Amino acid sequence: MDIHEYTIDKEQAGDRLDKILSAINENWSRTQIQSLMKSGLVLVNGQAVKNNYKGAEGDQVSVEIPEPEELNVEAEEMNLDVYYEDSDVLVVNKPKGMVVHPAPGHVTGTLVNGLMAHCNDLSGINGVMRPGIVHRIDKDTSGLLMVAKNDLAHESLVDQLVEKSVTRRYKALVHGNISHDQGTVNAPIGRDKQDRQSMTVTRENSRDAVTHFKVLDRYKDFTYIECQLETGRTHQIRVHMKYIGYPLAGDPKYGPRKTLSLEGQALHAGVLGFNHPRTGEYMEFEAPLPEYFSKLLTQLEK
Repeated sequence: MDIHEYTIDKEQAGDRLDKILSAINENWSRTQIQSLMKSGLVLVNGQAVKNNYKGAEGDQVSVEIPEPEELNVEAEEMNLDVYYEDSDVLVVNKPKGMVVHPAPGHVTGTLVNGLMAHCNDLSGINGVMRPGIVHRIDKDTSGLLMVAKNDLAHESLVDQLVEKSVTRRYKALVHGNISHDQGTVNAPIGRDKQDRQSMTVTRENSRDAVTHFKVLDRYKDFTYIECQLETGRTHQIRVHMKYIGYPLAGDPKYGPRKTLSLEGQALHAGVLGFNHPRTGEYMEFEAPLPEYFSKLLTQLEK
């Protein structure tokens, strides 16, 4: 285990600590520093600090780098639906029912297992259980994900997510008939005190969350909509649509007791756009609705 110690000088004072440290040591990315800060491995004057801490002149900073974890997640051959791939980034269409990355007690059958068999050059910023993973979608949500194949690409894609410059549009089927053609839900999301496995709209220990939506079609008891994310909180679309009274069809966690039997919510991440991390060129991809979703719409039309 390595410990690095620094003293913040006058020129560095006022900048965010993650920015200062990544400038001091070019082998560290800001994302890595933030991860270390969350784990309490970055101390300022002997105390752990928040990710947005700004350095002050004379601050004594210590950074503890843990020993590398042994990667015990095994590669698995899978028929991945790859939409784009080069030496920096990969775009894949995740099927409904697949978990994005391993977790304790669940280390097989995930997208990461398939990615590890597909290529051996994934970024390591997110740790051994999430190589290459920049953002996630829920197990029962299908659609497009961007994957970083090196740390430079990872850092760029994360910065774009923070800057809200990534295009993420989802198709969803919700209960009820939305009378207006479009709208925006601006409501902070945090952990539900009554159920720690769920998220909810709350002012306590929450983060800003913004979802834009527009109506694509209306049926007797359902509305087909497109949602565009401005932020990317856990379960954001599912929580926001429930909050305004139109929960997703098939959603076992946030939907009504009587809903469609779909083995998960009717939600598809259909459009993904971002600036290429090396060239800066804007790239946008679109994946059609999965078969179960398109069949469902056809049935509702009848």
